[in-house]
Amino acid sequence: MSWFCFFFRIIPKTLMSKEITGESVGEVRPVADMHQRKAEMSRHSDCFIALPGGYGTLEELLEVITWAQLGIHDKPVGLLNVEGYYNNLLTFIDKAVDDGFILPSQRHIIVSAPNTKELMQKLEDYVPMHDGVLSKAVWKVEKEEFNL
Repeated sequence: MSWFCFFFRIIPKTLMSKEITGESVGEVRPVADMHQRKAEMSRHSDCFIALPGGYGTLEELLEVITWAQLGIHDKPVGLLNVEGYYNNLLTFIDKAVDDGFILPSQRHIIVSAPNTKELMQKLEDYVPMHDGVLSKAVWKVEKEEFNL
C-alpha cells in the first residue's frame, strides 16, 4: 500500500482566531462545530493517528476508537507513543480488557509505536476485526434516518 498525505486542518469557525496563528500547513477548512469537524475528519481519512496531546486529543481518540468498536468505520487508529507518552492509557485499556469491559478482539483496534516508521507499518498491516459490531450497512441506514 502506498500512502498519500494531504494535510488540511478542519476547524470550527469559532476556534479559528484562537487556534490558528501565523501560517498553517496545507488547507484550512472551517466548519460549523466540533461534531461537523469530527464527521469531516472521518470522511476524509484513511486512518487516525494521535500524537501526544491533551483533553481534546484524548476525546477525539476515544471517539474514533468507539466508532471502530461499533463498526461505524474500519479504519486503523494509531498512537504515536513518543517516549511512552501513551503507556498509561494502554495499560488502562489492557485492564479494561482483563476486567471484561472491552472484548479482547477489540483491544486490537488501537495500534501503537514509538516512532513514525513503525507506526506506519502497523497501520498498513492493520486488519479490522468485526466481532460483535454493527455492520456498516446498518449504520448507513440509521445515519440517513437521523441525518447524521
